[in-house]
Amino acid sequence: MTSNSLPPLRVITSGAFAQALKLLTPLYESKFSKKVDLFFGSSIGAAHDSIPTRLSQGQQFDLFVLASSALDHFVAEGKIMKGSRVDLVVSNIGAAVRVGDPDVDISTVQALKHALLTSGRIAYSASASGTYLSEELFQRLGIEAEMAVKARKIFSERVGTILMRNEADLGFQQVSELIPIEGIKIIGELPQEVQRSFFFSAGIGVETAQLEAVRHFVEFLASAEVADVVAQTGLKPVLPPMPW
Repeated sequence: MTSNSLPPLRVITSGAFAQALKLLTPLYESKFSKKVDLFFGSSIGAAHDSIPTRLSQGQQFDLFVLASSALDHFVAEGKIMKGSRVDLVVSNIGAAVRVGDPDVDISTVQALKHALLTSGRIAYSASASGTYLSEELFQRLGIEAEMAVKARKIFSERVGTILMRNEADLGFQQVSELIPIEGIKIIGELPQEVQRSFFFSAGIGVETAQLEAVRHFVEFLASAEVADVVAQTGLKPVLPPMPW
């Protein structure tokens, strides 16, 4: 059992695993009497609460949960321990509209392209899924010029909240980030041919003073015991072996 005599664990995550962490952290705290403080921010960009900005300000974290590519980047930068990566879940990109608005067909690549071209205002996240859309998918579909005018990258908040404020008509983000937003409906995931699945992975901060406690928390997040809770948030648990 972890000790509650030390400060709370500081855990930061980008969007896709956020809802799972919000559900799992109270379970962990209750079972093991160890406090965990959660922080949230995009893995890229210069927004005031992005992870790069927080790190540049000297903020320290015991654990990071990020898209694997972003986590590997912070490993290379010396912010996350080498060899500490644990793949927790697979996450897919989905799309949503407001409840009450007509459904939009994105079931095929051609239907997705049509939806993008005919929707008035499009929102996508500033994290890994949005980077894929803006830097790869739009070009692949041959609609980069059109999307430069009508598609908007969303910083520091969920795409679903933009839909609910009627600032967009069609929104794209990790399914697990869309599910918690009341008042929107998920119309589907990207077609398999253009879907980009992401591993979301845990990595231990190099400056942690609570290595044993952090490892214990990671083991809990990755365990079969909590897999059903994780799956309810729109993620697919990996159930990996631990690297230590």
